[in-house]
Amino acid sequence: MAVWVHKNMPGFVRFVVLALFLLGTLVPFYWMFVTSLKTRQEIYGSALTLWPQKLTWDNYVKTFHDSDFLQYFANSAIVSLVSGLLVVVVSILGGYALARYQFRGKGLFLLVFLATQMIPVMVLLVPLYIVFGELNLLDKLPALIITYTAINIPFCLITMSGFFQRIPVALEEAAMVDGCSRIRTVIQIILPIMLPGIVASFVFAFTAAWNDLFFGVMFTVSEDVKTVPVGLNGFIQKFDVNWGEMSAAGMLSLIPVIILFAFVQRYIVSGLTQGAVKG
Repeated sequence: MAVWVHKNMPGFVRFVVLALFLLGTLVPFYWMFVTSLKTRQEIYGSALTLWPQKLTWDNYVKTFHDSDFLQYFANSAIVSLVSGLLVVVVSILGGYALARYQFRGKGLFLLVFLATQMIPVMVLLVPLYIVFGELNLLDKLPALIITYTAINIPFCLITMSGFFQRIPVALEEAAMVDGCSRIRTVIQIILPIMLPGIVASFVFAFTAAWNDLFFGVMFTVSEDVKTVPVGLNGFIQKFDVNWGEMSAAGMLSLIPVIILFAFVQRYIVSGLTQGAVKG
């Protein structure tokens, strides 16, 4: 987007470009919302309507009554929250070690972590499936939690390391001179300063786990362990697609992410940008 919107552009041109970008972003959500309020006859009718001719909430009612959407929602919440918290804890510990300590192989370690971001997730499927099968974790939520935690740690750890590097070491030294242990110094002084980075890492890990369909489809079969994306995929049948209920469930699945971003949006941009420094 930065390529198209330059600071030297006239104000009107920038406004038009940003307005078009915003429109392109919002149209899919608007269409999903409108579809969720239409009757089945109108959805499959030949005439295209931009607003329901007959407003109905039946799709939302059927989503709760005809599917296990609440169970899917709870499973996604558990998997996303637990994996997000684990990613944050590991990223804080690993990021601090990378930022504050010099050890043999540190450069290689960072290179390997960066390289993992270029590996297609499909490559991981068979090894993970075999491992989880041996551990009897298939069709269980811990399999998804472990997968999402492992996949999201490299990016968040490198981001957190960059954020630690922006905090002067003198701050820690001053606290330790006053009698604070290293752990107490990090918890009481450093982590509050790093709140934007911590929030940004958690949001990244949470949304990545919440939106994932690939591993959810591969590792879960039972209705009581499916996540929201897998549940939404279930509305696609062999000879039919239940667009109304799928759109209603899709709108409901946006609620946690919208609430999360509403509360933490002021931390996200600063957290991601301040963490993007040279290691």
